[in-house]
Amino acid sequence: MMFKLDEILKATGAELIKGNRCGDDYFISTDTRTIKGGELYLPLKGASFDGEKFLSQAVQAGACGCFITGEDYPEDAQIVLKVEDTLKAYMSLANYTRRAHNPKVVAITGSSGKTTTKELVYSVVSEKFKSHKTFSNHNNEIGFCQTVISMPDDCEVLIIEMGMRALGEIELLSKYAEPDYAIITNAGSAHIGRLGSLDNIAKAKSEIVTGLKKDGVFISQNNERIKKFANFEGEKIYYSLADVEILERKPSYSKFIYDGKEYELNVEGDYNVENALSAINLGYKLNMSYEEIKRGLAAYKPIEKRWEIQEIGGYKIINDSYNANPESMKAAVSTFLQLYENPVVILGDMGELGEAEVELHRGVGDYLAELSPKSSKFLTVGRLSREIGAQLAAKGFFVKNFENNEEVSKFVLANINAGNTIFLKASRSMKFEEIIEKIKGEVKI
Repeated sequence: MMFKLDEILKATGAELIKGNRCGDDYFISTDTRTIKGGELYLPLKGASFDGEKFLSQAVQAGACGCFITGEDYPEDAQIVLKVEDTLKAYMSLANYTRRAHNPKVVAITGSSGKTTTKELVYSVVSEKFKSHKTFSNHNNEIGFCQTVISMPDDCEVLIIEMGMRALGEIELLSKYAEPDYAIITNAGSAHIGRLGSLDNIAKAKSEIVTGLKKDGVFISQNNERIKKFANFEGEKIYYSLADVEILERKPSYSKFIYDGKEYELNVEGDYNVENALSAINLGYKLNMSYEEIKRGLAAYKPIEKRWEIQEIGGYKIINDSYNANPESMKAAVSTFLQLYENPVVILGDMGELGEAEVELHRGVGDYLAELSPKSSKFLTVGRLSREIGAQLAAKGFFVKNFENNEEVSKFVLANINAGNTIFLKASRSMKFEEIIEKIKGEVKI
């Protein structure tokens, strides 16, 4: 969106230090590397960077003006706007844009599945409405602003993914987003190392209702902790996998009945079926037809590194290493074990689990030991995933632990026959794509 100068002043409360007109409408840029002529530079600040140190570079690159919080600014800047906090100014511009366009706003959060749910929701609502969504997983305050300000003028439904690393972050996003619909996919143990307890995680996720309109709708997994902390007096819809009849499970395919109606997904996993329930409920609240919702779900395609299947030199490799927490690892691995014979599972460490990290890794091992066929092979990479392997080995499963991706790749190439299906699951920090690249480099494709 382009802003007129008086709109910027109104939205941000900025003080106009210098105001030589250099156009009628202005784009806002936060990056000197991509700034274009005539734009206004808004310098953001973080723990390890200060955009205000690059005011001169921005103007030299073509910016006609800039925001400042101090007293110094480039003499050749045509417009200078002073604010107390540049991030707050950015979020205020996003809120101004949200109100000016006034689309139906859907806010989505959860310990796991929020990006997938966002994509499912987008796939469904796009069957009827002109829609815009958060790019990839850009779900912090800056990503929120970029999403809102970049929405097309004719946007009818705006879908915003909200992430958090601490209490208060989703509350802030919700206040500026003013959602009409709020969705919580679940409240599990992801980020428990930062938040300290499952109650705090549920409390943080439930902050999404803070800005939810009084006549809005709250849609959530049927979770007692969420019910405890989501203080919203308006309409609530709770869904659960227990409400579903699964008709068919196949690789890259699920068929199920929910509320008496049949749906299909081109993706496997009961957890994805559950994620789809929020999209179904939202679709009906937006007065979509059954056929529109069904068609939208069938059109969904998994995003990169979420159950990404590759054929490499006779191996089938399924990469689901975009991220991992105990709940998502249990769900993804159990789905894989349901669908493939003679499975080979490579597991890596899960991050941000705090003091309970060892116990939570062991819990994954105990869970998998109860449901895995004895033909399963488990390879673990890292200090923490060794704990998963130890629980499995104690129950008689084939388990080997490796220090790094190089080692496990060499073992696969030397000991796992082509024709097997290999499943990868770990936190992004484990860089499991290195395993795929190593195998690609050593086999004939």
